[in-house]
Amino acid sequence: MEKIRVGFGFDVHRFQAGRELWLGGIKVPNDKGLLGHSDADVLIHSLCDALLGAANLRDIGFHFPDTSSKFENIDSKILLRRTMDLIHAKGYGFGNADITICAEKPRLTLYIPRMKTILSNIIAADEDDISIKATTSEKMGYVGREEGIAVYATVLIYKKM
Repeated sequence: MEKIRVGFGFDVHRFQAGRELWLGGIKVPNDKGLLGHSDADVLIHSLCDALLGAANLRDIGFHFPDTSSKFENIDSKILLRRTMDLIHAKGYGFGNADITICAEKPRLTLYIPRMKTILSNIIAADEDDISIKATTSEKMGYVGREEGIAVYATVLIYKKM
């Protein structure tokens, strides 16, 4: 028998000139990056929140506060590795993730396979267990005005009983 838990994560970051755009652990060519204390990888942040929530371990800000200089400009892939350590320490394994990126620009279709490869290596999961989709908000709201990017993530984790 297995105990199965589901988690949901959401994150948003605004665009900022003069920064690199990091999404899903890769640098995506764009004229603006995302503003944040770390590298502002909104996809990984959303995924971490979903994983932490599923294991009832609070949220990414609790474990990696943006008030700490330890995490300033940190590569978010490190945060995901540490999140997976927390999940494993509590006895959970990774089942799957379903992630939706909401952005008007840049177009992300060509970058998604590399994102899946990077994330699956960090999580130690099959690429087929990580779904990443990109959509727009049809020019509505802050995403539609190209002010930032939002990401939604749902995960399943399990514990053998």
